[in-house]
Amino acid sequence: MKSALIRYLPLLILAVAWEAVARLGLVSSLALPPLSKVMAAWLDLVRDGELIRNGLASLYRAGLGLALAVAIGTALGIAMASSRALDALLGPLVELFYPMPKSALIPVTVLWLGFGDGSKILLIFLGCMLPVTLGAFNGARGAEAVLIWSARSMGAGRLRVLRDVVLPSALPELLNGIRAALALAFILLVSSELIVAQQGLGYLIGFLGSSGAYEAMFAVVLTVATLGFAADRAYGLLMRRALQWRD
Repeated sequence: MKSALIRYLPLLILAVAWEAVARLGLVSSLALPPLSKVMAAWLDLVRDGELIRNGLASLYRAGLGLALAVAIGTALGIAMASSRALDALLGPLVELFYPMPKSALIPVTVLWLGFGDGSKILLIFLGCMLPVTLGAFNGARGAEAVLIWSARSMGAGRLRVLRDVVLPSALPELLNGIRAALALAFILLVSSELIVAQQGLGYLIGFLGSSGAYEAMFAVVLTVATLGFAADRAYGLLMRRALQWRD
């Protein structure tokens, strides 16, 4: 309990400083409304169902896009690490698109799939697949050759070697890639919803900001930040449990 309090003390200090700065008039209330008013606006959004309805729409898009990215990116990365021909074919494409700002794909996905859920899911899938693929590839390439040779000498087939040797070796790098993809999913989700959406947390932020409801806008921004923070903390816990065998 003590360590948890120390860990999250900066958040409490930030909240107190936010309220004090806004109440003392050091910053315009339009630029930074008091935290107490933001929380009151958050309760109003929950009560009228706007926050929950738009939040569920956003979580559906982010969850589905990320799940597809993890499944396909993991398989693709391990396949590239196992096949030199596939690595030579797809490696340059991964290296080309990895540093590209993923938000640049928003007009492309809208052109392909319109303004509905499909374009957001596709954007999140394309953006998140790359760090997952690289994580799986680097982890699989780091598998010790001695272990692979030993497994083959004992009669293990190709799939058995992948499952029992390569995948466990790739797990640390793969999990780090998924963690990066998790953060990227929230960024791409809000970016796409701000520009081309009629529902979702990003859409709600843009709508409230353009309407002058700044307390409610900050409430939605805090909701996105809290969801991202909670998802990262929960994933970090899962990572530690998944890698306990290394200890």
